[in-house]
Amino acid sequence: MTQATISHSLNTNLSHQITWEKLPDDFILPDDPVDNINQPTLAAALTDSLEIAGKLSDNTLTTTNYGICTRLNDKFVVKAPDWSYIANISVPREEVIRSYTPHFQGDIPTIVMEFLSDTEGSEYSCKPTFPPGKWFFYEKILQIPNYVIFEPNQGLIEFYQLNESGEYQLQLANEDGRYWISQIDLYLGIWQGIREKRTGYWLRWWTAQGELLLWGSELANQEKQRAERERQRAEQEHQRAEQEHQRAEKLAAFLREQGIDPETI
Repeated sequence: MTQATISHSLNTNLSHQITWEKLPDDFILPDDPVDNINQPTLAAALTDSLEIAGKLSDNTLTTTNYGICTRLNDKFVVKAPDWSYIANISVPREEVIRSYTPHFQGDIPTIVMEFLSDTEGSEYSCKPTFPPGKWFFYEKILQIPNYVIFEPNQGLIEFYQLNESGEYQLQLANEDGRYWISQIDLYLGIWQGIREKRTGYWLRWWTAQGELLLWGSELANQEKQRAERERQRAEQEHQRAEQEHQRAEKLAAFLREQGIDPETI
């Protein structure tokens, strides 16, 4: 596989030589822990419902705190969004165990998400010099079409899309408080409730018809409720049959007392 190389001048008046190539095996990736316990849970919930709904193909990659990289002016840049969706990878999954390089190993991410914490502010960093800020990297280098910044404590979402000028533009939600992502044919919005013993705000998916994509736990609970309803209906049918049998026995006993054989009626 050949490397894809482009060079262009960004609107920062700085020249950036971008080389799309695989991260070397001996490159030491950052080993920073995630900011808090909620971030992996929030990310897993996004992937869960997509997988259950059959929205992930064999070549689709969703990532959590996982390195997306390129080589910028002969230096590797690695950013690890809290969640990302890559529609199609063009290499075996064994080749993207450690990191992923757009163009060289498949599509650019369709969407990246960052979950705000109390200690971070890098989600808005437009710093163009090395190492570049997240915003700059997603907008100018990778040119990811959808960028979401989510504040889970208050349930606030900022949804940005690349405009024709190649700049992120804040989008307004529809009347249901959701944002349409044409590339995956789904709405993204806020939902409040409980998952994995966490009560709070979640990012969730809706179809174009407004149908919520359910988590596996919700589907299991639905099936449990359906089975319970079936059990209750069966029990009610059994009780009705037993009552009918008892009425028939009483009638037969009454007829015998009157000297009438119920079998002859």
